[in-house]
Amino acid sequence: MAQVTEDRRALVESVAEEFLHNSWRGRRLVAVEGASEASAARFADDLAATLVERGHPAVRVSLGDVSEEELRAETVDPFRAGTLAGAEADDAVLVVDGRRLLNDAVRGIWHFTVWTLAGDELPHASTNVIIDLTDESAPTRYFYDLCKLPPSIGERRAATG
Repeated sequence: MAQVTEDRRALVESVAEEFLHNSWRGRRLVAVEGASEASAARFADDLAATLVERGHPAVRVSLGDVSEEELRAETVDPFRAGTLAGAEADDAVLVVDGRRLLNDAVRGIWHFTVWTLAGDELPHASTNVIIDLTDESAPTRYFYDLCKLPPSIGERRAATG
């Protein structure tokens, strides 16, 4: 996490701590998604770096827009089998960013999920942690009454065309 403000470092460390408290060993999968793909990717980078600093082998994968089949066949299944490059350790953590990672079809894959806000959009309705990255140098943990949202809020459709 080079050139990261103390506010950002503290928040990323608190998210890492929460994840490690709940999923402290074994092959673990973390998804980071948000309205701004670039912001979500930077947060995923910082989270993976923090996990490595804490002694947990972490592998970073940036997927973009993938289907459920691609996600499972090209990333999740090889990770679970220990054949994904860099993820050979039995206690490896896979930190993934991309689109449609929190959709209903794949939500159960992840041990931990993060949604990153880029402005005043509604958060995803199915996530462990919501981070407001409107000011990336001073991000904040965002709490939203998810009971107010319909379950489909945040569900992303496949790209067409």
